[in-house]
Amino acid sequence: MSGPADRSAPTPLVLTGNSRLVIIDVQDRLLAAIDGAEQVVARCELLARAAHRLGIPLAATDQNPAGIGPTTARLATLVPLRFSKVHFAASNQGDFLAWAAGGGTVLLCGTEAHICVLQTALGLTGLGLKVAVVVDAIGSRHPSDKAAALDRLRHHRVELVTAEMVVFEWLERYDRPEFKELLRLVK
Repeated sequence: MSGPADRSAPTPLVLTGNSRLVIIDVQDRLLAAIDGAEQVVARCELLARAAHRLGIPLAATDQNPAGIGPTTARLATLVPLRFSKVHFAASNQGDFLAWAAGGGTVLLCGTEAHICVLQTALGLTGLGLKVAVVVDAIGSRHPSDKAAALDRLRHHRVELVTAEMVVFEWLERYDRPEFKELLRLVK
């Protein structure tokens, strides 16, 4: 029987050593049409900066970069590892899938919530990977599409989190040297 001190029991927390972050298709030509695009980019940036500072594996995907362009400049410098894709579900891309299956919870943020984020989340969970979607760091052209995506993700038991939840779960404690720096980013 496990008790509160038994750290071997599985935890639903997104701990630093047990997660990786994916920024999906945050490309300028897509962003121009996304409802709440500034918040999506800001929350993705917060997560990317925290992941970078804490040594969490981080990657981005670009849907048809020749036609739509690369990851937006605001994030591109923070995310050196990027996967070009032709599938809406990044989980159908072999190189991305090999990286995503490297261990831990795969945290997804980006656009569009009801297309690439949704299909990637469902694809990864269908392959047995643990997935969480950062709800305040995803967007769609229409709020109703984002809402439908969240309902569907919830129905398929994909964990829904916020950027601030993730940062504080990655930190775990206030006495870490990175705490004050990341707290400034959250505020």
